[in-house]
Amino acid sequence: MAIVLGLAGVYIVLSVVLWALQEKITFPAPRAALPDPVQAVGYGERIELTMHDRTKLFGWYLPPLLRPSPPSPALLWFYGNGETIGAIWPTIRDFRPPHAALLVVDYPGYGASGGRATEAGMYEAADLAYNALISRPDLDRHRVYVYGRSLGSAAATHTAATHEVAGLILESPFTSARGMAAQHYRIFPRFLVRLQLDNVGAIRRIHCPTLIFHGTADMLVPIKMGRDVAAAAGGPVEFVMIEGAGHNDTYDMGGNAYKAKLAAFVK
Repeated sequence: MAIVLGLAGVYIVLSVVLWALQEKITFPAPRAALPDPVQAVGYGERIELTMHDRTKLFGWYLPPLLRPSPPSPALLWFYGNGETIGAIWPTIRDFRPPHAALLVVDYPGYGASGGRATEAGMYEAADLAYNALISRPDLDRHRVYVYGRSLGSAAATHTAATHEVAGLILESPFTSARGMAAQHYRIFPRFLVRLQLDNVGAIRRIHCPTLIFHGTADMLVPIKMGRDVAAAAGGPVEFVMIEGAGHNDTYDMGGNAYKAKLAAFVK
């Protein structure tokens, strides 16, 4: 009986810890200085956005590499939960569509941005980034595309569900916070999950074309989740499997084929 009670006590303690720390688990919020885009990639400018509580967010705006006649298409880029602009700028440099402008912002609490990392804060940052992008006179507000990887897929589906976008690109998207909890913490009840991060719910309201990449060997976000997100979409979807790719090597495994598919989608 003592053993049973002890195990029950441990289970309750772990449940409370997971309930209390779920935002810290989901948003590890690494800090990093924001590189100068001119020094890092040879062009671009730093941008600054201000949240409703005066928190400052920082990011990059990169003009098109290949200068089409204005107005140009544009891409909003939302990265994964353990990333920052300071960590992923080589990926942006190598995989961005060359004929489109690009804007990427560090989420609240991430990179060089102030504030605390939360789901609501990430969505507010996404809204501010979208509005900053469409305010630029040299860009075509009717050809704004949104890209989101892993955690960033929730920021991307939020943006596409609440703003006019020409297309949505998701990489390794999960179904929802509760879906991820069921996948990795299945011995704990789902009602403990306070976060939403509901890609399935959001994508049902999205009718623009959607392109989804997912690695066949992804153990963190299984490919079935990506398929479930695709199946729920309210518009046309293309699902691209990256053979042998896990969760963090999709760019390496996808290579030039990934890059070409992304560039062709962002018309």
